[in-house]
Amino acid sequence: MTPASDHDAPGLIEHFERTLGPIHSGWSVDADGAEMPFQLVRFAGGSDTDSVGYATLGLSRQALSSPDPGRSIRQELLVLAPEALKPDHVVSLLIQVGSMVIGTRRALRRGNVIGPAGPLVPGSDLTALYVTMPVYFPDEFATFAGDEGDVLIAWLVPITTGEADFISRHGFDAFEDELVDQDPDLVDFRRSEMKL
Repeated sequence: MTPASDHDAPGLIEHFERTLGPIHSGWSVDADGAEMPFQLVRFAGGSDTDSVGYATLGLSRQALSSPDPGRSIRQELLVLAPEALKPDHVVSLLIQVGSMVIGTRRALRRGNVIGPAGPLVPGSDLTALYVTMPVYFPDEFATFAGDEGDVLIAWLVPITTGEADFISRHGFDAFEDELVDQDPDLVDFRRSEMKL
């Protein structure tokens, strides 16, 4: 475990810390000891007293392609998780997704689904990640105005295979309507599937 360095985009770090509290710990190498192209950090706080936030730092150095012609997107990834969840599980997810984004050079957009694959954490029915805006926080948290342009914060929400199928069939707007109606705990990596 290596603490995140303050010289790696201090404005972005301050942006995260204003909402999620100070950085608690950080990682700059993967499980095999290889240096990663971005850092991962765990913050002291999350969306409530029992959760913490994890984020990439430095992914936004990559200009990613956008569906809009002639426009690129810079983004960082956010995961909210129960404080009691082993950090290794979340760190592994963020390494995989961040590496995928760099490999494809395509930004994740609201409504994208990553997976499904196996359980995101042992004993969980959640098998995929849904990309959306970090709606548990004030609107201004979703975008950081950086020196090289805006950095979008993409929240990765754990979902079930059935929920991923629902998004594929009905679209993300219908899924987000269900989120509003049913109000599941999107931080809980072991929650039950919504009734869809």
